Amino acid sequence: MKTVLVIEDEPEMRRNLARLLKLEGYDAVAAENGAAGVVLARQRKPDLVICDVMMPQMDGHEVLRTLRADPALRSVPFIFLTAKGEKSDQRGGMNLGADDYLTKPVDNDDLIAAVAARLQRAQESVRTGFAPDFSSSQPIESLGLSPREAEVLLWVAQGKTNPEIATILGISEETVKKHMKQILATLGVETRTAASLRAMEVLQKPG
Repeated sequence: MKTVLVIEDEPEMRRNLARLLKLEGYDAVAAENGAAGVVLARQRKPDLVICDVMMPQMDGHEVLRTLRADPALRSVPFIFLTAKGEKSDQRGGMNLGADDYLTKPVDNDDLIAAVAARLQRAQESVRTGFAPDFSSSQPIESLGLSPREAEVLLWVAQGKTNPEIATILGISEETVKKHMKQILATLGVETRTAASLRAMEVLQKPG
């Protein structure tokens, strides 16, 4: 049974998320704030973390930074869940290394789908030994792409849509489309999937 840690300071939301996850067959554990969440993460070593952004004592961004700095927890999939939908907030969270970002109120099916997708990706990395390092887009530039094109492809390789990439990078969706067109031409491929595979090859962690 996969363990999912929910870090949420609003009691009703925290209870509802834990209940939903348990109904879906997950071992759901919950913490009422960021500091408590970090302690619980170190105790339970969860398979995935769902974390609110705006919380007392330690906000979600600081929780993510702390977990990413811990060798035992740095690879745990991390999903931000927050009512704050400003583009700058979403961009900041994704640039810190979050795997996904869902805005409240989130549909139950969308939440469960996001959890399942991130757990499956983590499992595939363990099974195949194929574990791309998405912390920097710089290696992708070796494919002949500009720094901005490499940034776009970095997020494409993580399954992000054009609107999501536009938000993360602070550019228009039309600009993302133009970059994608150039990326495909430069790499000599026809699909986003093929471009993603090329990116993940150069992002593969050594050893």
